Amino acid sequence: MVTTNCFHCGNEINKKDEVVFDEKKFCCTGCKTVYEIFSQNDLTCYYDFQASPGATPQDINGKYEFLDDEKIIDKLLEFQEDTTHIVSLYIPHIHCSSCIWILENLQKLKEGIGTSQVNFPEKKVRITFNSEQTSLKEIVYLLSSIGYEPYISLENFDEGKKKVDRSLIYKIGIAFFCFGNIMLLSFPEYFEVEEFWINQYRGFFRWLIFALALPSFIYSASGYYVSAWKSIKSGLLNIDIPIALGIVVMFLRSTVDIIFDFGQGFFDSMTGLIFFMLLGKLFQQKTYDFLSFERDYKSYFPIAITKLLPNGEEIAVQVYDIEKGDRLLIRNQELIPVDGILISEKASIDYSFVTGEAVPIEKKSGDKLYAGGKQQGKVIEMEVLFSVSQSYLTQLWSNDVFQKKVNQHHKTITDKISRYFTPALLALAFLSFFYWIFIDTATAFNVFTAILIVACPCALALTAPFTLGNVLRIMGNRKFYLKNALVVEQLAQVDTLVFDKTGTITTNKKTAIVYEGETLTSNELQLLKNTLRGSNHPLSRRLYDFLPEFERMNVDEFEEVIGKGIFAKFDTNDVKLGSSSFVKNLNESTHKKTKVHVEINGIYKGSYVFNNQYRKGLEQLFESLAKEYDLVVLSGDNDGERAILTKMLPSKTTLVFNQKPEQKLAYIEQLQQKGKNVMMIGDGLNDAGALAQSNVGLSISENVNVFSPACDGIMDASQFDKIGFFMKYSKNAMKTIYMSFGLSILYNIVGLSYAVTGNLSPLVAAIIMPLSTITIVSFVTIMSNYYARNKK
Repeated sequence: MVTTNCFHCGNEINKKDEVVFDEKKFCCTGCKTVYEIFSQNDLTCYYDFQASPGATPQDINGKYEFLDDEKIIDKLLEFQEDTTHIVSLYIPHIHCSSCIWILENLQKLKEGIGTSQVNFPEKKVRITFNSEQTSLKEIVYLLSSIGYEPYISLENFDEGKKKVDRSLIYKIGIAFFCFGNIMLLSFPEYFEVEEFWINQYRGFFRWLIFALALPSFIYSASGYYVSAWKSIKSGLLNIDIPIALGIVVMFLRSTVDIIFDFGQGFFDSMTGLIFFMLLGKLFQQKTYDFLSFERDYKSYFPIAITKLLPNGEEIAVQVYDIEKGDRLLIRNQELIPVDGILISEKASIDYSFVTGEAVPIEKKSGDKLYAGGKQQGKVIEMEVLFSVSQSYLTQLWSNDVFQKKVNQHHKTITDKISRYFTPALLALAFLSFFYWIFIDTATAFNVFTAILIVACPCALALTAPFTLGNVLRIMGNRKFYLKNALVVEQLAQVDTLVFDKTGTITTNKKTAIVYEGETLTSNELQLLKNTLRGSNHPLSRRLYDFLPEFERMNVDEFEEVIGKGIFAKFDTNDVKLGSSSFVKNLNESTHKKTKVHVEINGIYKGSYVFNNQYRKGLEQLFESLAKEYDLVVLSGDNDGERAILTKMLPSKTTLVFNQKPEQKLAYIEQLQQKGKNVMMIGDGLNDAGALAQSNVGLSISENVNVFSPACDGIMDASQFDKIGFFMKYSKNAMKTIYMSFGLSILYNIVGLSYAVTGNLSPLVAAIIMPLSTITIVSFVTIMSNYYARNKK
């Protein structure tokens, strides 16, 4: 009897319920309606990625009426500013590439949806929408109508999103039950017991073993069949194909043995194989869970924020030490790390990190400020509503909008091995089988199955992510925080290091600052102090700390021109601080030094001269780095300190001065065009463009909020002299990966040599397979920790 499956969901069609539309058959009107929706919106590509990928839409009429309640919506939304709203929904049905494709094209189905991003491992979709054009309720009904009903529980919404999939545990339990009982029932066969009652019931025991093997074969191993079938349909060969083939061959061969009374078959080996492979998969899953657990936001953000004490004192605190009720000071270009209430009169907030829209939003006192916004203009004060989210800042920093194109070389290695490994493995298995079939049939099947099992490249697949994940954790513990594991590999490939000068190779601590020019009155010093309070530039912070304390003043206007200076307006007073050209000083001395010039109410007053204090260990650091890397100092300041730097730094160091932010970016680009792999080390403010352009962008953090998606890593300033160690450690990490690849290949060669000669049973192979994964994971962990301790 020929059965027909639904074109949309793949379910078997009951003849009386069959619906035919557009020459395609559907199991119900719901599936037909979904197809119609996709067809009308030119989204039928959904069915090209996988046959019958959909789910039958359920009747949910009235189920989500509670989404009309604004209080409930406020709890569900991640972000709401003007008409821009963002929500993350947990969708249990997400399972394949078709799901990802359709859910990331929701804007074609509903006007008002801006973007939608799928987090496949967590089965979540993050949707940005315009609240004037659509609503959360309409979006939920849309998702439900196309078979992707979200899970929403108001009481345990967070728990719903973290719903645990226990199917692997159930499969392991059933496989173990079947394996243990089949082993027990097979003892008489193992010891070749020939008593009368054994001979009498041997057939019964064998068929009982067959029945016990079915749950393991059909249910426990089902994941391998599904994966192998999807792989074949997509035209790719993954490692689950030989595994599934080995299991099916063992089952068929064992069934034939029982039917024709050739023997008891290999059901014990088959169920044992399934059990141990599932155990290996569980171990691998726990390994990735461990890596995910290690990578919380504390590992990434050493950034501090300025906290205001009740007595008015300003102190720098780590972002994760912020508590509800604290009052924070947010300067120009600083990121708001937590949700809060604006205390200051007004503010201009750029939410492009969150929404992708760069248009600043004006806020007034009492308005809510969302984490992820960037303050533009004068300094503001806010009161904290919630402590820092453990995932939100990491999510912002890893936002696809700000991701740089990174060379994923180690993935290519794994992909190449997988591409050639499976065909080579199948060829070896079939050749060995045909060789042994003419010698010993039982050995031929044993050899065929053992080869397919022992050569599983799980260890190969786990090597790179586990090594780099462990290295990421170790670097984080040493206050060097990378955006993701791929940056470790990029660090290993760097051949040119470009350093900014101010705030990078110089420290922001108090140093000798001398004022030259017309004596400033107390009122003028107060104006300067309050102007500098809103800036994050390293020179601004040093000068702010240098000036005496004054009463706070309200700034009416504030503007910071990156690379040039600051303008502020107080009632009838205008203040300009910055470069000579910015304040239009025509009497600039020919004796060049690092200076901040002062202009008040259009009158040039003078300048503050900075005698730079270079970071501890700078000379030794550059001397060691010069042996392996090309070194460049790229500064926006004048060349007044060229002579000092020439004397301090190695002779091969290139010194480039008077560079505007756009010129720094162009310089990095020129180096890359020459084939250089460039790492830029800057302060995260004036260097944002250069950090984004470089192969690796590293921002040095002292005691200001330098959060920037343009950079790949943030280093605590106290670790500056350890840059050489981190560079070498990244190379050792890649060396560890290559060594573990070699170890995996050696294991496969030894295992296959035994399997081909018929000296390795399938069951032993199944036990060895997860052990090889444990060996590789242990090896990379030991080696990465050894290299971390070897040279501090």
